[in-house]
Amino acid sequence: MRQIPVDTSAATVMVAQPPQPKVKDRRTGERAMDAETGAALSTVDVMFAANGEVEILSVTVPETGVSADLVMGTPVAITGLVARPWESEFNGQRRHGIAFRAVAVTSLAAGASMPKAA
Repeated sequence: MRQIPVDTSAATVMVAQPPQPKVKDRRTGERAMDAETGAALSTVDVMFAANGEVEILSVTVPETGVSADLVMGTPVAITGLVARPWESEFNGQRRHGIAFRAVAVTSLAAGASMPKAA
């Protein structure tokens, strides 16, 4: 699957919604895990402001790459952000979009905690 690196150097990024566990199966509540490392995955909604435009992005991150105490409005740095186009068909209907994935979401607030150790 194609991955497109996203340059965050000129963007202002803040937490819009605190990290939540990423769920693989909504019916069973099974937690999504990283296929390569086995780490539990979380999603963090961030406000991404760049070039006069603001978007809310839902970013999937390994739980070990999420700073402690991320609350709404916390300025953050996103490490290794990539965009992945996706497409699926369900019940004869085609859907498509862009999924965002990062290595880490780290607080830039003074005195912030470091990401949890792997």
